[in-house]
Amino acid sequence: MQRRDFLHLGAAGLGYAGLRPLHAMPAPAPADFSWLDARLHEHVRRGWFDGMTLVVGRGEHILHQACFGNGAPDLALHVASTGKWTAAAAIAALVDEGKLSWDDPVRKYLPQFDDIKGDARLRQLLSHTAGYPDYQPADRRRDDYQRLEDAVSHIAALPAVAAPGARFQYGGLAMQVAGRMAEIAANQPFDAIFQSRLAQPLGMTHSGYTPVSSEPGFSPMLGGGLFTTARDYARFLMMMSQQGRYRGRRILSRNAIRALQADQVRGAAVRDGEYTQSARQQRRNDIYGLGQWREEVDSGGHPLLLSSPGWAGAYAWIDKVANVWGVVIAKANVEQALRDGYSTFLGSTIYAPMVRDAIADAPDRATRRTVVSVSGAKLYAEESGHGEPLIFLHGHSFDRRQWQPQVAAFARRHRVIRYDLRGYGRSSDPAEGQAFLHAEDLRQLMDALGIRRAHLAGLSLGGFVVTDFIALYPERVLSATMAGGDFFDVPGPDEPWTAAGLEQRQAEIASIRKQGIVQFKQQWLDGLVNRSGSGRDALRQPLWRMIDEWRAWQPLHVEPRLLLGRSVRQRLADVRPAMPVLIVRGDREDTAFALREQLPQAQVAVLQDCGHVSSLERPEQFSAALAALIRRTGRS
Repeated sequence: MQRRDFLHLGAAGLGYAGLRPLHAMPAPAPADFSWLDARLHEHVRRGWFDGMTLVVGRGEHILHQACFGNGAPDLALHVASTGKWTAAAAIAALVDEGKLSWDDPVRKYLPQFDDIKGDARLRQLLSHTAGYPDYQPADRRRDDYQRLEDAVSHIAALPAVAAPGARFQYGGLAMQVAGRMAEIAANQPFDAIFQSRLAQPLGMTHSGYTPVSSEPGFSPMLGGGLFTTARDYARFLMMMSQQGRYRGRRILSRNAIRALQADQVRGAAVRDGEYTQSARQQRRNDIYGLGQWREEVDSGGHPLLLSSPGWAGAYAWIDKVANVWGVVIAKANVEQALRDGYSTFLGSTIYAPMVRDAIADAPDRATRRTVVSVSGAKLYAEESGHGEPLIFLHGHSFDRRQWQPQVAAFARRHRVIRYDLRGYGRSSDPAEGQAFLHAEDLRQLMDALGIRRAHLAGLSLGGFVVTDFIALYPERVLSATMAGGDFFDVPGPDEPWTAAGLEQRQAEIASIRKQGIVQFKQQWLDGLVNRSGSGRDALRQPLWRMIDEWRAWQPLHVEPRLLLGRSVRQRLADVRPAMPVLIVRGDREDTAFALREQLPQAQVAVLQDCGHVSSLERPEQFSAALAALIRRTGRS
């Protein structure tokens, strides 16, 4: 990684005007944001963006900043819908001044709206519940007007799509009407309202709404026209995260902040597949405030994660769980991203959770984290506890976090290791044409960690790796648990790819890229969840956290033969491993036990009302079965 591609500035390096900490930060261990940095660097390397800039902060302190490619703190870019947040906040300032009310009807300021559209309230215009069309019809001019008066004259002639308050329909036209109401109330152009109420007090010197870009995707003015920098938008988030205050000065009232963040959908119908459902796998209606998404809420409906994503890759958020805010400023090379199947809009959903994890991990002294070099790769591993080693291997599309319930259950008596297999989580990716075995990676990991023998437990892909390992290195295994997968009936390294097989595989890869990686992942998640037991709803979000962050290297490449596949049967027959073995299945999955002949000592545990991901779906029963197996070895 070259210095010009990756620039990491700590708080001490932020000596530019406006972002110096106001006082010394407390002394807790710094969070490790390198894993998120690596993802952004990879996005630039793949050509999806020419540059990206990340800023993460708490209050008025900068916790982390990094620039990639041609990204820079003062590089101004159009950020599409990320400007909806600042537009709504500028209008909130007029409500604070008494020039507008959230419940003002459109016709109060725009009498030409003499149909049902005139009944819509200001708050409905900014929450996409006004019943207006989302964008101009395909046969009309794109709404890239430089004056809101011109834009509104065309919107007035369009038919309503629903009664005000009846339906949530995300778009940009209704916000144009809100902006025009603000102009009339303040007797100023909208950009002047933004500059005087927000940009100037916050020092956002490189931000504005005019001139409106003629480039498709960066209009209309309020909903898509903001140009800004990472430095500027960071100041806005500092203010918003401090209940409207910045450097001791009140910019917005607490009432304004509450209104902006509150549920403004207010019972309007929300279609299936809206942004928050795709991003966080939650089906609910209280998804939007004023100019911002309510990505996560608590049981009382109070917002936990607020955001404003843009289709071209910009993403801004406030995380009340971690007490941080963040912004990524970027502009996508859309054609390249589409060729690769990458969504520049939904690809940003990983940023806030990765920052939250980094913040949560920083004070955790009980977990030992390491990166181990193996042949051709680096494997990320975490350890907890002390005692006899117990190594967990995760399933396909998952990572080490799959085993969190088991870590808590076994770390009191064991040295518990969970690691990301090559191509998953924080471990490095394979390379097409580079032969390796997951089982050989495991052996090298054990060697590097000084582990001669260990209990092994794997689920799905991890279970196949455990089967391979006991066939190759039985002397190094104290016990073996294979859940949801023990025998994988596919070609192994002794059956090279054929020309026909490669042609078929390339066609599959092309199909996935055309469909889109996010859609592929969502279908994969649905398949796992739909085959689960009655607790499937609780399973969806933790699985999605892992699947969303999964780089999906495997479905997008021709994998080397990294499992022994069907050849493992003969290897097991030859070595006859004698260690205690447990095969775990959920009663909702295939209960054929293909390896009972080769492993006659194997015990079987079928977990009731359970699907494929038994370690998360039925963690107590899974852990109890594993503990019983370990006791059979005469050990703890």
